[in-house]
Amino acid sequence: MNARSEKKQAKQRAKEQRALALQGMREGRPVTGPMQVHIDITNGCNAKCITCWDHSPLLKSPRSNAWKGQRISLERFLEILVQLDALDSVQAVVVSGMGDPLTHPQVYEMLAAVKERGWHLTVLSNLVAADMDRLCEVGVDNLLVGVHGATPETYMAFHPTWTERHFNALCMGLRKLRRTETAVRHVHVINRDTAHELVQMVRFGHLFRAQRVNFKLASLDGGTEDCAVTPEQVQWMLEEGIPAARQAAEEQGVHTNLELFEKQVRAWADSDLVTADMESIGCFMGYVYSRITVDQEVLYCCNTHVQVGSLLEHSFQELWQGARWQKLRDSLAGGRFFKGCERCGKVEQNIKWNTRFGGALHDV
Repeated sequence: MNARSEKKQAKQRAKEQRALALQGMREGRPVTGPMQVHIDITNGCNAKCITCWDHSPLLKSPRSNAWKGQRISLERFLEILVQLDALDSVQAVVVSGMGDPLTHPQVYEMLAAVKERGWHLTVLSNLVAADMDRLCEVGVDNLLVGVHGATPETYMAFHPTWTERHFNALCMGLRKLRRTETAVRHVHVINRDTAHELVQMVRFGHLFRAQRVNFKLASLDGGTEDCAVTPEQVQWMLEEGIPAARQAAEEQGVHTNLELFEKQVRAWADSDLVTADMESIGCFMGYVYSRITVDQEVLYCCNTHVQVGSLLEHSFQELWQGARWQKLRDSLAGGRFFKGCERCGKVEQNIKWNTRFGGALHDV
């Protein structure tokens, strides 16, 4: 089978899985497994991003060195892939961590194992620790690069332990990726240090041929609230920054999520620290997505407060069909959200499923 036929077959398979997921949503119980599974392979990170819940220097209760040293073994990672393969529903795997996955010494073997199964592979990384030759060889489908600043000064403000050398390493990696088929998306978390560079971030994306430039208002907790955008910055972004960035994107042909970002900023302006109106959007993740942490806790979504169970005690299949997961689905379908849902990290995906389903689950 040639590449074109494989791509066509994959699209058809994804369409069929979406139909099954929607059927489960209507029936109130899944009739198939998740389409996407997110696997964390390490808690360790080479950066201390100012907004990070796990590594920021602003945290009032920092993570322990023991926690930061945790990572999953290659053998266990492969065992998890076998469990996911048996579901016959998985279309895509996201590899990341509570730190940076490219700091894991066996990350490239792990990425290759995902690709061998024909799954769509997404990797989240700051790119600084990458072996660029090996990363390009693996054939990552979608690479979400944490950039967080279009100039050395802003980049270093967001990464307070890094220097211009790290910014240059990022740029060298992005330049090399331009010669590959990997869809590279730039991610910019917006806080007080980065809010002024919206236009420059669009231009930076154009310079390195980003497939898309994603803006995300910083989700803050545990002490990182101290680096939140100011009311003056919120007003400037709504009145000047976002319109100017949108115009720059149109002029340079850069795809962005500025429409969604503007909604996040307006939600923040209306109610501090809220970035997603989940009451109107609804949560669909319990039918299509899950995340597995390094210590093999299975999460309902990317919200670490919403745990389902442990792979050390049950198989993924047992958890997915189990009473705990179903209770969480029922709660969210009833409009009963959890701590952290007001800062939903899967808001864009939930909006897409809201459109497919025809409204929030608790409204239908």
